[in-house]
Amino acid sequence: MATTTGAAIDGAPNRFIATPDKYTALGELLNVAVSTETGVLGKPDVSELLVETYGDQGITGFLKLTGAITAAGASDQVEFYEVGRRHKKLAYTGGNTTAGNGGGAAGNDRVTITDSDIKDGLQPNDVVMDTTSGVRGIVISGGEGSNVVIGRLDGAVMAGNSTDFDATNGGTLIVIGNMYAQGSDQPSSFVQPEVIRRINSYAIVKDRYQVNGSQATNIGYVNIGNGDYRWFMYGEQEARKRFMDKREMTLLFGDIIDGGQKADVSVANSVTDLNGTEGYITALESRGINVSNANANPLDSFAEFDDIILELDKQGAPSEYAMYLNRKQDLAIDDMLASGISTGVTAGLAGQFGAFNNDANMAVKLGFKSFTRGGYTFHKHDWKLLNDPTLVGASNKFQGVMCPLTQVTDARSGMKAPALEMKYKASNGYSREMEHWVTGGGVLGHNNNGDAGKDVATFHYRSEVALLTRAANQHVLIKG
Repeated sequence: MATTTGAAIDGAPNRFIATPDKYTALGELLNVAVSTETGVLGKPDVSELLVETYGDQGITGFLKLTGAITAAGASDQVEFYEVGRRHKKLAYTGGNTTAGNGGGAAGNDRVTITDSDIKDGLQPNDVVMDTTSGVRGIVISGGEGSNVVIGRLDGAVMAGNSTDFDATNGGTLIVIGNMYAQGSDQPSSFVQPEVIRRINSYAIVKDRYQVNGSQATNIGYVNIGNGDYRWFMYGEQEARKRFMDKREMTLLFGDIIDGGQKADVSVANSVTDLNGTEGYITALESRGINVSNANANPLDSFAEFDDIILELDKQGAPSEYAMYLNRKQDLAIDDMLASGISTGVTAGLAGQFGAFNNDANMAVKLGFKSFTRGGYTFHKHDWKLLNDPTLVGASNKFQGVMCPLTQVTDARSGMKAPALEMKYKASNGYSREMEHWVTGGGVLGHNNNGDAGKDVATFHYRSEVALLTRAANQHVLIKG
């Protein structure tokens, strides 16, 4: 087919002539784009910096900083053993009887106690003390399953209505020893040591993220790190961090379903057997020292701390604690210390720094501020989880914890173990602590049968973990 062109001007074809239909003003060449948001003309000038509007939102790290180690497990449950109290208090209710005339301690009045704990926990010749009156008595007869008859150890007549050992209202006894006559036999019974068996189940935590093939090739304006402008990679990084947050919160706030027995839980029209898992906060609620503050007021006085210290003494607590607090509680303690504490704060502190290789400067570098009171050293740290208004910070229910920085001896094995330990399922080189894999129908080079026909890459995350809270009676939970 023939092509006809116009006559050349000075040897040049007329397609180079700036005719009206081809003419573009210089300003139009420069102002080629109009922002729909600002109305500004010109080439887009996009900053490569991604602004973290809410700062670093990561809330993980509590378990690591408190010394919680990770260890492999190869069973559906984790068991550990705790030593109970060596000595026991024995409570009795009212409605008991008093009697005079005859026998017993110098033939004076006696009290007969019928409560099962007293009958099972005493035997003849045991010396007891009433915790209210401080009066000492001796078991005249009974015990080992029978009604217990007690008389005053000093042989004196009991006070009216036997208020030395209050038969009418009841009270509490402690066993302080025993006394036997010359030539008498050995006791007929003995006390078994109390060992408490605790069981916790694993929680399986899962999540996923997905990108289609087209999105995986798109390049954005923002540098998401290391010169990478693929926006989907930022989404994947956030999905991984969100998964780690969920895993840590599961280990903190998880609960046993139906007292450890399997319960049917309806999930997406299916029924799944779940045991649940006991989290750290849950363990403290049931077995720890709970400090409750009316109207969500924080601890802000030495008197309140002294009450906690007295309770720690009762529990045989170690001398070094890490405190993880929300901002309100953190500031209240700062104000308390600024008001005139007589002991040092961090750098000038003559306290315990065993958790930081006895180096106060290391504690400072890790973000701890430390003080000592009553022989205890407290390392204070902000806990972002309790401040985040989209997480636990949305409620004033939990204001902080005090975690002992120590090792606990297992009652059965004798092995030393940390107060907190994260267990994960693993066997023969296969670990479920943190599983991550990618499937896809050729996207990003990932192929498998399940997603072979899909134009997507799916990032999978899975973890099977459990947290052991040993000696929870030595931990403190601060609640609003």
